[in-house]
Formats: sequence, structure tokens, C-alpha cells
Amino acid sequence: MINIGDIMMKFNLALCQMNVEEDKKANIKKAESMICASAKNGADFVILPEMFNCPYDNSEFKEYSEDINGETVSRISNVAKENGVYVVAGSIPERQEKQLYNTSFIFNRKGEVIGKHRKMHLFNINISGKIQFRESDTLSAGNAITVVDTEFCKIGIAICYDIRFPELLRMMALEEAKLIIIPAAFNMITGPAHWEEVIRVRAIDNQVFMAACSPARNEKSTYVAYGHSMLVDPWGTILEKAGVGEEIIYGCVDLEQIEKVRNRLPLLQNRRTDIYEIKRNNL
Repeated sequence: MINIGDIMMKFNLALCQMNVEEDKKANIKKAESMICASAKNGADFVILPEMFNCPYDNSEFKEYSEDINGETVSRISNVAKENGVYVVAGSIPERQEKQLYNTSFIFNRKGEVIGKHRKMHLFNINISGKIQFRESDTLSAGNAITVVDTEFCKIGIAICYDIRFPELLRMMALEEAKLIIIPAAFNMITGPAHWEEVIRVRAIDNQVFMAACSPARNEKSTYVAYGHSMLVDPWGTILEKAGVGEEIIYGCVDLEQIEKVRNRLPLLQNRRTDIYEIKRNNL
């Protein structure tokens, strides 16, 4: 890390592309192990994938669900504190009263929850003859944009399908998020078509770092994740990219690069907010 004044201009990420099993305790144990390994390798932030403690399957969400006082949150909190790292805990099925959410909990170095993001855009699709999935059959949608403060910079968190809605990520950038983290489980139809492209475009549009963390590909699962977790810089360059199996990839976020890119191509300064509304001609 490089210090300029009180600001740390560089920090290290670890993206844990873990294999998710039909065993919650095994999944939590694997997450703990990967967080510990990431910390030993110098990571400041450790990122887990979407639904890391649970198969990505509507029929499983209720059984695997927990509230904020559940086993998953407690154990990830402890391992974050023990290793002195930030953890963006992918997502889990969160239970609150009679509702379930697809929720990411964010922990600081002391193991404290400093934010949570409930997936705002539920994945309801029907690609004829290929894939049909409706998260809304079991899950409720969140309604809050999530940007958290850290010692490095502000960080935005969104989950999977959220990334397809540019307004959401633009609002994070306008809230001064310099890194946007996306726990995600694109599938074998949407992944090859759009995974890399949409991550790079959101980085380019908002001139921020993008870190997208997928589960490992498990061909035996009812829902097969695409894999290929990646870190992309504000110019749209892929800095690090995983394959399809279980692995941890490491990358560095250099905040000075954001300013260099924005000075070279001042997109946010050149926005025409005075005309960004629909006006109808009354003839």
C-alpha cells in the first residue's frame, strides 16, 4: 500500500471463486479457508461469490436462509476479525420475518457489519428452450443503493443481475464509489454472451474498478455458474481473470489510475444533466 496523506492509494483484492456444495457447513468452512489463504497472501479485501453458502436454486433458499444473527454471518465476522481483512460476503439467502432476500453482508477488519446489499433486480428470465428462472418466486427485492466507506475509498456493492441496470452503478459512481464489487452467478447462456462485456462496459462508463466474483463451475449443479471471476480497471482493461474451476485470483486497485483516466476522458464532467429528461412536444 502507498500512503499519500491519510489516503491509501493502493490496496489488494482477493476474489474467491469457490465451489458451492449442497452442504451449508462445508460451504462456510470453505469460505473461511479461502479468506484465511487470501489474508496470508496480502489481501486487504476478500470477496466471495453470490449464494456462497447455498446452491443457487429456488427450492433451497428457504432451507438455507438465515437472519443477521445466523451461523454464516457469525462465522464470516469472526474470520474477518481474526485475519484483519475486509470481507464482502458474496450473498446468502437472508430471512427477515416472512420474507427472503438475496443479501450481501460487508464486514470491516474488526468483523463488524458495515453494510448490506439486498439484490434490487430479481433474476426473472425465460430463454425459450434454454433456461428459465424466477427469483421472485421465493425472493423479495431490496430497494436501497449500497455504498460503504472504507479506509481506502467508497465502495459500491451490487449483486449479479443488478449489473445490467446502468442507472444503479452510475448512481454509485456519483456517490464517489471508486470500486464496485459484484458477487454474481451468470449462467452458461448469459455468461458467454455478456459476462466480460457488461463488466468492462460498466467500468468504462463509470471510470471505476469493477470486481466480479462468481462461484466455480459445477456441471452437476441444477444451475451451472459461468465462472471467470475478474478484476477490471477504469479503462476497461482486464487485470485478472479466473478460469472455471475453484481458485483465488489476486489483483491491485490503484486509485491514482482513476484520476488519470478521468483526466484523459472526462466523462462524468461532460454529462449534460440539464437535458437528461424526457420532454414531449405538444403539437
